[in-house]
Order: sequence, then C-alpha cells, then structure tokens
Amino acid sequence: MSKFLERIIQRAGEDKKTIVLPESTDIRTIKAASIILQKGFANIVLVGDEEKINELKGDLDISGAEIVNPLTSDKIDDYVNTFYELRKSKGITLEQARETMKNPLYWGVMMVKKGHADGMVAGAINSTANTLRPALQILKTAQNVKLVSAFFIMCVPDCEYGHNGTFLYADSGLVENPNAEELSEIAVCSAATFKQLVEAEPKVAMLSYSSYGSAKSELTEKVITATKLAKEKAPELLIDGELQVDAAIVPEVARSKAPDSPLQGQANVLVFPDLNAGNISYKLTQRLAKAEAYGPITQGIAKPVNDLSRGCSAEDIVGVVAITAVQAQA
Repeated sequence: MSKFLERIIQRAGEDKKTIVLPESTDIRTIKAASIILQKGFANIVLVGDEEKINELKGDLDISGAEIVNPLTSDKIDDYVNTFYELRKSKGITLEQARETMKNPLYWGVMMVKKGHADGMVAGAINSTANTLRPALQILKTAQNVKLVSAFFIMCVPDCEYGHNGTFLYADSGLVENPNAEELSEIAVCSAATFKQLVEAEPKVAMLSYSSYGSAKSELTEKVITATKLAKEKAPELLIDGELQVDAAIVPEVARSKAPDSPLQGQANVLVFPDLNAGNISYKLTQRLAKAEAYGPITQGIAKPVNDLSRGCSAEDIVGVVAITAVQAQA
C-alpha cells in the first residue's frame, strides 16, 4: 500500500463518512465491506436482499454494515416521488420512477441525494455509463462546475518526479475528446482535486506532442487555447502548456525545451489532450513502472459517486471507498 493511500485511509477515519455499495451480489464488494469495517474508516451501506447477502458472505464479518433492500424499505415512496419530480420534465411517469428506484444503482445515488449516505462506489459489475447515469440524473454537477471528468492518482515507486512520485492523470477515464473549453475545465478541477487528496500544491501541465510551439496543428492549438482559458479561470494556479511530457516532469529537459516554463519540469497534475492519450498513459505507467493506480475517480459531481473497473479487486474497492470518503469530507 502506498503512502498516499495510507494517508487517505487515515484521513477518512478522522471524520467517518457513510458510503453506499450497491453491488452486493458480487463477493468482491462483500469482501471490501468486511475490510473497511475492520479498518474502521467508513460506515458501509449494502443495497440488496439481506438473506442473499448473508448467504454470499460466508465467513466474512459484515455485521457492522447496514443492509437496505429497496423492495422493502420504508423510504421507497419518498425516493420515488423525489425521482419523479427530478425527471418528470423528461417525460418519466410515476410508475416508471417506481420501477427505476428498484435499481440498486439509482437507490444508492438517491441515498446520497437525501443525505442518508455521503457517497457511492460501484462499477465492479456495471459499466461506467450505468454507474454514472444515476448520478448525473439525480445529483447533477457541482456548483460552478460545467463538466464531470475522471482522473487517476498514480503512485510511482522509487520515482523522483511529480510529488514524491505521485501524479494526477486527467482525463483518463471519461471525456473522450474534450474541446479547449472542456480541457480547461478538466485542468482547473484537477488542480483542486490534487490539492484536496494529495495535500500538496498542484503544478498543472497541459500535455501535447509539442512544447511551446515546436509543432503546429489543430491538436496543438487546442491545448494552447485550453491553457490560456485555464489561466484566465484560475490565475492563482500554476498551469503551463503546451508541453511534451518530458518537458513537464523532468527539470533537465525543461531547461532545454521550455526554459521559461514556470513549472520548471516539476508538474504533478498531467492533463491529457484526449482520452486515448490519458488512458494509454495511465495503463503504461501502471504496468511498466509498477505504479499503483487509483481510479477512475470522478470529479465535478455535486456529491461523490465513483466508478470501478470491472476487473477490480476487493482491495481496489477499499481504496476507492477511502478516496470517496475523503471527497465527501469536503
């Protein structure tokens, strides 16, 4: 376990939040709940049938978890009516709202909406689209945020770059081809996220295959424009671009390729021009550098709802729950 995650778990335990796990039919979720309850850094709600959950858990101790069944909960009418009011302008009927609230993902997000939980983590058996759709319909975006995006926290062992080997990669999981305006939103949001989670000053690099005009194309112009917009939106932040990744994170290279860059080769927040670049880079870093990758974590939703990889382990779920709990503290 990285020092980053150890610190996140410590912080989560200092102000315990309630996180709902709606995928109670998956043993990884049950195992993660058991680990979290044993470590004591969050309260856990499992959504599902109590009898089936108890059959699945075997010898795992989840006695500290709350189990909620949407089909028998006394909150069902309240949740249905709230969802109906939120979505009636889209043509949903009361009957459709009732059917929708039987879905554990929608139920979990409504718990967060109502303040009965502080955050939700899912995606072990559901697609990103199915996991995030309820959040966008019920919670919507945070105040002053125009775009929901996703990031990974990358902890690279024995690494002299970034913040003691820790980086934030964005967007590496959600927005496929952001335009300049969207890219600037991702940059500003990622800086705030890095400061919140890593507890260090964000140094944001807007990445490209070009450094300071070494190449010119529509691709580089998008990054140049995004950099300008991000600086206008958050003049207090240290943001620079367009930069090749070596000029962004290696001081020696920065002195050659971008000697006037305020980052000086010390970037710790890397903003990629599109999802191809971001996703490929995080997987390469994870595999070749044996880095720990925490994510995809969402940013920009009014309350924290986070997605998991369907190939995740129970330990991965534990890490994302800890991050979600710290996000909820804010």
